[in-house]
Amino acid sequence: MTQPDTSAPPAPPTRTAWQDALERLATDRLTVHAGGGSKAQQRQHDKNRLTARKRIRQLIDDQTPFDELMTFAGWEMYQDVGGCPSGGTVTGIGTIQGRPWMIIANDATVKAGAFFPITAKKVIRAQTIALENHLPVVYLVDSAGVYLPMQDEIFPDQDDFGRVFYLNARMSARGIPQIAAIMGNCVAGGAYLPVMCDTLIMTEGSGLYLAGPALVKAAIGQVVDSEDLGGAGMHASIAGTVDYKEPDDAAALRRIRALADLYAQGESAPFARRRRETLPAPERDLTELVGFDGSQRYDVRDLITALVDGGEFHEFKAEYGETIVCGFARAGGFPVAFVANQRTVIKKKLKSGGEPGLRTRIEVGGVIYGDSADKAARFIMDANQAGVPLVFLSDVTGFMVGRDSEQEGIIRRGAKLVNAVSNSVVPKITIITGGSFGAGNYAMNGKAYAPRFLFAWPSAKYAVMSGNAAAKTLMDIQLAALKRAGTEPDDEDILRLYDEVKSKYDTELDPRYAAARLWVDEIIPPNDTRERLIRALEACAQNPHQDEFRVGVFQV
Repeated sequence: MTQPDTSAPPAPPTRTAWQDALERLATDRLTVHAGGGSKAQQRQHDKNRLTARKRIRQLIDDQTPFDELMTFAGWEMYQDVGGCPSGGTVTGIGTIQGRPWMIIANDATVKAGAFFPITAKKVIRAQTIALENHLPVVYLVDSAGVYLPMQDEIFPDQDDFGRVFYLNARMSARGIPQIAAIMGNCVAGGAYLPVMCDTLIMTEGSGLYLAGPALVKAAIGQVVDSEDLGGAGMHASIAGTVDYKEPDDAAALRRIRALADLYAQGESAPFARRRRETLPAPERDLTELVGFDGSQRYDVRDLITALVDGGEFHEFKAEYGETIVCGFARAGGFPVAFVANQRTVIKKKLKSGGEPGLRTRIEVGGVIYGDSADKAARFIMDANQAGVPLVFLSDVTGFMVGRDSEQEGIIRRGAKLVNAVSNSVVPKITIITGGSFGAGNYAMNGKAYAPRFLFAWPSAKYAVMSGNAAAKTLMDIQLAALKRAGTEPDDEDILRLYDEVKSKYDTELDPRYAAARLWVDEIIPPNDTRERLIRALEACAQNPHQDEFRVGVFQV
């Protein structure tokens, strides 16, 4: 007789922090993709119009990816007015007739596509990427114009709404193709954008006017319906503003594809002319190599070889300045130059003449020391001399501090590295895989240093200093202020204050917080890094121009 099995069932496998983070990323992305919600999407369908992402999917070539950018723009912002998912607009690079195009599409399910402050900044960033990489642009216009309750934050400044049209004109002057399709509302100042493009398409039932019927009546007392004021028929046959009038979204998208297929292809970038056949990279799960919380040590050379063709990496000065790893490789057949923070603990050999018997010291991975700053600065100069794009793998705590480091000239040597990064003229792409703290963010080509693309893993942390250090510093400041005010906090008050400060700072360290404010261009899963990098290089390859490399006053 078979005895019943009374043993306990095997324990389920322990979930990893990476699994939780990637599932949350996927869930949050779906939330963003819902835009203004199902009711708003149905209203769009009731007008015989597609939603923004469906328009993009019909526009790009079949079976090709759409590399969305700034998906999390506006994340958890503007909550008092219902939020602004993805900044009310969808941007990214898709292939149209075999060529990469920047696509900028208003999401009319979010406040009728109105421009919030973050919307303008997102469109400007997308246009800037297009300008720097000579990417042709398609605008799918469906917007009610500026969100008036916030007009003072959207309208007047250098990087506000007006900058959209400035970049519109600058791209046109440089011969970068721009096609616009009005597929809904296009009102007020926003009406200038499509009219400043090479080609303007408009669907029936859409409206293009500086002021809608209600505003016209209020301003000048004239009563006029939408079609006579700014409909597709009027603009096609009377005003002559529209180049092509189409019955619906599908016809407009087909027209864009047909026109895009006729544009001449310009020269490629010098580095792209040295592209070779793509070789596969060694298969490796990057979430097993790189820990989620930064506590796991790893050799960044293993990460690099998992990203490059054939795993072949030509390391520069391998035994010097070891907390930064530099070297050349190929990715997708393109030549690339890596600058990466090493995350192992390093036993550093010292110059002779130091303390008797002391010839080594321990250096902590993720920290930039004087010799690693020197090496990276020199390597960046070499990459510019060779005309090879730079890829920064950023997992940096900051520059080394303390008496010895100061006496070794860390400020001078760090300034040299920042100078080289600032004046680099080859395309620069940054991937934040872990911490990106303080001046280390600057040295590793943070947002202020004009990366063509800046990606972050879900493990990225982006701030002046790490959470624990910042919380301790901020708490000390607040405690001092309380004591100056005559309050002597007890242990319970101190613990509560620390928890409050730490919680706020941890929220600000989350990569979604950075992505919401466009400090990063996209949060990507680690195992998508190689493919996103290759397609980013393909986008960079569209610009054949490279400035002369000059560094000005250079610390030695």
